[in-house]
Amino acid sequence: MLRFVRFKSHAVSCSEFQLKCGVEIHTQLNTNAKLFSLSSNNSFNSKPNKFISYFDIALPGTQPILNNEALLYALKLSKALNSSVNLNSSFDRKHYFYGDQPLGYQITQHFQPIAKGGYLKIFPRDGVKDELTVEIEQLQIEQDTGKSVYFEEEISSSGTSTKGSLTLSKIDLNRANLPLIEMVTKPNFTDANQVKIFIKKFQNLVRYLNICTGDLETGAMRIDVNVSVNGNSRVELKNLSTTSSVINAIKFEYKRQVQLIKDNKESEIVQETRGWDGKRTNSLRNKETSLDYKYFPDPELPKIHLDSKIMDQLSIGILPDEMLTKLINRPYQLSLKDATILTNDLSLLDYYLKLFELSINSPNNQNTKLPGNFVIHELLGNFAKLNLKFDSNLISVSKLNELLELINTNKITQSSAKLLLQHLFNNQDDINKNLFELVEEFDLIKQDDNNNQNNSKEIETICEEIISQNPKTVKNLNSKPNGLKFLIGQAMRLTQGKINALDFENQFKKLLNL
Repeated sequence: MLRFVRFKSHAVSCSEFQLKCGVEIHTQLNTNAKLFSLSSNNSFNSKPNKFISYFDIALPGTQPILNNEALLYALKLSKALNSSVNLNSSFDRKHYFYGDQPLGYQITQHFQPIAKGGYLKIFPRDGVKDELTVEIEQLQIEQDTGKSVYFEEEISSSGTSTKGSLTLSKIDLNRANLPLIEMVTKPNFTDANQVKIFIKKFQNLVRYLNICTGDLETGAMRIDVNVSVNGNSRVELKNLSTTSSVINAIKFEYKRQVQLIKDNKESEIVQETRGWDGKRTNSLRNKETSLDYKYFPDPELPKIHLDSKIMDQLSIGILPDEMLTKLINRPYQLSLKDATILTNDLSLLDYYLKLFELSINSPNNQNTKLPGNFVIHELLGNFAKLNLKFDSNLISVSKLNELLELINTNKITQSSAKLLLQHLFNNQDDINKNLFELVEEFDLIKQDDNNNQNNSKEIETICEEIISQNPKTVKNLNSKPNGLKFLIGQAMRLTQGKINALDFENQFKKLLNL
């Protein structure tokens, strides 16, 4: 009896039906100009056909001139993916006829792409069960197409009352000739979760390289997935715009092909291109071959000849995996979870590193983990409570460092600092005020730890009062250790966080013989 696996953690294949996936990612480069013209690369959400030149609209007699910035970005990505760069690459024409492709062909790299081979690893810490090396087939530079915009128009027959609607399309060529890198992987994926994690990791990589925004929603990255089961013909799922659509399309297509195999209809699994409508995959066309596209070298573009030492001289900076390793070691010593949060958000990472630098160089620094705790848990927590995206300008690095200085100089406790940070979020007029003045205004000054006699007596009195008010919690401390945290919380609330939690903890343990 054949067995199907539930789609737990996006794992879609079982031993009877082996899933194989390969991925093609089109990455739109954020260069200043387009690939073969001087038109501005600033088309998203712009007025239709605002950023176009004579070449973009295929005016006869115009010729392409390669944008070297796009070439540089392609080399950076090639190095980051450990690919072998072709020192003598070239451009070719891929012929097909769509309304949004005015040339009648696309300029791409078919015969001699910019790079081949390479890999990107995904690790258990990324969310996969076992480490996986995703092999890269090739990287090629190519131009993007325009965009067809469809709409319905009401029509009526002349002299009659007959009415209807007509589907029309308009062409926006702002996107035409934008620079793309098409990256093709080998079919190394065996479940949908691996594909999802790879896409997110690739997004993060291009953001670190500062060559693309990595956003699927804006079309800056577009995903195609090739799916096959048990070695049958592969089916290409085209233009998947979100990671959830990638997951769901793979799941549906896997089930569809498995059902055909169960019904002994493998012949119906043909090499074709299918689309995803949000519920199911639908056949678009039979998969074209290289012969169908009538590739031939572009006669108007010369070959790209690179110096043999260029890759050794090219700097790409620190990459996400290296940054993650750096953050979990000295001097940062962040947890893997916290380090992952930072490496997945470049603006947040930059904020943290600047804060850490200020804090570590302060003569009052006592705790290297304090910047990470406040950025990840307190700062982000307050943004989340207000349903806001992280904005480094709302609470500046210097302002948060000023708050940490108050903790490090024993002016306030961490609990009081958290309350003060929350106050700044809710009262932005106070952000530019001196924080110590606010501390004094709200009576948050930490009680003097060195005033042992009075301070210790006050702590003891508070703890005894809380113990007497919570007999049930005290009775169950042995079976419910979190009860001690509850008692400490009551004490902190009573004193408005002006006394260290550790002082209360020690006193409770002493009084309760813990």
